[in-house]
Amino acid sequence: MVATSKGNDTIKRLQGCQKGNKVQGLHDVKVYLARFGYLNYQHTPDHVNPLQNDEFDEELEAALKSYQNFHHLNATGTLDGPTVSQMLMPRCGVPDKKSSHNRQTKLLHIVSHYEFFPNSPRWPPSKMHLTYAFGSNYPNAYVPPVDSAFNTWANASGYFTFSRVDDITSSDLKISFKSGDIGGGVILNETILAYAYAPTNGTFYYTENENITWSVGPAPNAFDLETVALHEIGHLLGLDHSEDQNAIMWDYLPIGEAKGLNEDDIQGIKALYDLNK
Repeated sequence: MVATSKGNDTIKRLQGCQKGNKVQGLHDVKVYLARFGYLNYQHTPDHVNPLQNDEFDEELEAALKSYQNFHHLNATGTLDGPTVSQMLMPRCGVPDKKSSHNRQTKLLHIVSHYEFFPNSPRWPPSKMHLTYAFGSNYPNAYVPPVDSAFNTWANASGYFTFSRVDDITSSDLKISFKSGDIGGGVILNETILAYAYAPTNGTFYYTENENITWSVGPAPNAFDLETVALHEIGHLLGLDHSEDQNAIMWDYLPIGEAKGLNEDDIQGIKALYDLNK
């Protein structure tokens, strides 16, 4: 389905396609864009699902422009080189766009790009302190980067505190490695680095895949565990993907380097929990 190696090869081969083309494999592009919230065909049972055909129609062109705008690319509406390159990068599995984003809280932050999940779910005031635990398959050597990420969010928010516990069944937040289908159309494989749910689910998965190399601290051709943890903890607390490329909540995560919170991330968490009063 989404983000398979076969799908990536297809997207690469389709570079240069534009509206009016009918090329085998274009349905993979449609599925990719639908998975991340850019494409939502309205079809009836009497018609074939447009996601299953290979026609480059107006809806696909509009979806590509939306994707390009979100990622600060030239909005050509075609599968040009920069767009294909962006789509081939490993990323967070959480969709970028939903149909009912709540932007009301952002009225006083016109220059900000942070987003919340639909209906702005958040932890109740009784849960300013959250416990977290690791799954049985989680390597001990990978614990310190996540501890550090929680400390960073605690300091940045000035609101949350976190503590590690041993019992994952009773912890508020649960961190583990997992691969394959986790439900809801999400498949953890080599192009989906991690996935975390909005409050108050509390589940955070790193992807376990032989094609993904993890590192404690930045390392060539590896993904920094702490950087990815910072991003996914943001989801656990209620932040959705930001349109600010410098924010930790940007949807694509860098390989071979570390990244931290920026002002957009901090403004976002404070706005969500009304901490600016």
